[in-house]
Amino acid sequence: MTEQLPVLVESERPTVLVVEDELDILGLMAESLESDGFAVARATNGTDALERLAGFAYDAIIIDLRLPDSDGMDVLQQALTLYPGIRAVVVTGFGGVTDAVQAIKQGAIDFLIKPFQLGQLGRVLRAAFEQQRLRKENAELRVQLNERLRFDNIIGSSAPMRKVFSTLKLVAPLNCTVLIQGETGTGKELIARTIHAHSPRRDQHFVAFNAAAIPESLAEAELFGHVKGAFTGAVNARVGRFELAHRGTLFIDEVAELSPALQAKLLRALQERTIERVGDSRSIKFDIRVIAASNVDLKTRVKEGKFREDLFYRLNVVPITLPPLRERRDDMPLLAQHFVQTACKSNGLSPRRLGQETVRALMAHSWPGNIRQFANAIEHAVAMSGTATEIDASMLPVELCEPTQLGLLSEVAIPDEGLNFASVVSQLERTLILRCLEKTGGNKRQAARLLQLSRTTLIDKLQRLGSTTSAA
Repeated sequence: MTEQLPVLVESERPTVLVVEDELDILGLMAESLESDGFAVARATNGTDALERLAGFAYDAIIIDLRLPDSDGMDVLQQALTLYPGIRAVVVTGFGGVTDAVQAIKQGAIDFLIKPFQLGQLGRVLRAAFEQQRLRKENAELRVQLNERLRFDNIIGSSAPMRKVFSTLKLVAPLNCTVLIQGETGTGKELIARTIHAHSPRRDQHFVAFNAAAIPESLAEAELFGHVKGAFTGAVNARVGRFELAHRGTLFIDEVAELSPALQAKLLRALQERTIERVGDSRSIKFDIRVIAASNVDLKTRVKEGKFREDLFYRLNVVPITLPPLRERRDDMPLLAQHFVQTACKSNGLSPRRLGQETVRALMAHSWPGNIRQFANAIEHAVAMSGTATEIDASMLPVELCEPTQLGLLSEVAIPDEGLNFASVVSQLERTLILRCLEKTGGNKRQAARLLQLSRTTLIDKLQRLGSTTSAA
């Protein structure tokens, strides 16, 4: 008896990326899948496919193993690495059966040999969506992620993070001063600790000093130490952070918050490689590596006269700028997997996995709190998952479940006589597109990724809406 497969309803339309260089075949496959209840995106080559995968977490991918600009097997592997939960079906000619079998071993769920009945695509995918467990290869893929996309606990494969990794590998074995700049929550202290862990000083102390967390009246004594009786309350002598970090690494966080007087003393200490405890005139030599960090642009502070220019140049020997999470969305699936594992382990829970809808919700959020906010959201979702093995979007914090990015709607006034629905929707659509183009400097490809549209769809919409924006 033929197995009865579930019927897909409109609210549950899975998303499928079809990668095929023959346009006629691509069109037929897409139309067949759409009529079968799937939402379909199209790519004609490997480069286009990878760009789409970087910007959206598809539920499935159908890919021809013979592509004009790349090996379909490589594209498939990158898709499976980025999204272990994606269902992959490969398409090949009769002579490519060996490759198709190899693709199955890599994690594809099935392969189809040309020519095939178009109805097979929907049947294969619908059967795959019934499966509730991850493929057995997930554990192997996670090992590969650890080896290829991490530097200690720093995770990422995006272009900005690859640049950071490259700098870390060069500078960590040295003794030069490093200045780390980035928004709050981007992981500046983690970078500093990573540098220390890979330096010749790794067996010595890593000492952190947060200039924003210590009152100005106590900051000097905390940094340089003090002798007994140096000020009211100094009943005993105290060693400062410089001495504690001797032969190790001193991390000065939020360095922009240092007072002008303390900036001058820090500059002198770095120049002379000596300090004086508060209340003492005796010089103490030190041997430390200094790593400073700031969540504001120190160059701007220098221009405003709020930070010493000579101290800036003393600290800015090797600059490292950490990108905000919103600029590295293609890292979010990797980060999410890592934080899910961490949260499950720390809470003694069995492994959980993220549904593709959940990954899409994570990638759509702006994350003003960066990695710190992202990790907290994942821990929240794990806590709300109960006994479920899959974390769905409803388990995320409420600000992600009910996003406010579409606040444009609050600007629409509803007059008593009503309004032209089509006209208002077109205007909102136009506003969103133009704002994204403004954000990307007119680059249509980048704007399309922000809107999770194909570039051709975006251009069609611009033409329909009557935009005169120049091509990019």
